[in-house]
Amino acid sequence: MKLVEVVEKLSLDVKTYTDGLQKEVTGVYVSDLLSDVMANSKDGNIWITLQTHLNIVAVAGLKGLSGIIIVNNRQPEKEIMEKADSEKVMIITTSMPAFEVAGKLYQMLN
Repeated sequence: MKLVEVVEKLSLDVKTYTDGLQKEVTGVYVSDLLSDVMANSKDGNIWITLQTHLNIVAVAGLKGLSGIIIVNNRQPEKEIMEKADSEKVMIITTSMPAFEVAGKLYQMLN
């Protein structure tokens, strides 16, 4: 499934790197621990987190993630969005909690 389908079906708000909407989503990884995401996420996963600091961009780029969904209506600061754009990392936001987003994505991908 492409990111554009995920964004449309879940009514998500794309904050950065809109060119990434054609990326393929190979799975989902849910965690707020950066070390856990680095150790266990897979290339093409979409990452669900409540983290909004600069290091999320580095982790997503390092792991080749298709994008980051930030939950609970948290918003990244301008500096983080600029870094994500320059690193070609999609940041997407939603007011939904992580559990709800994960459940909906599970249904969509299975």
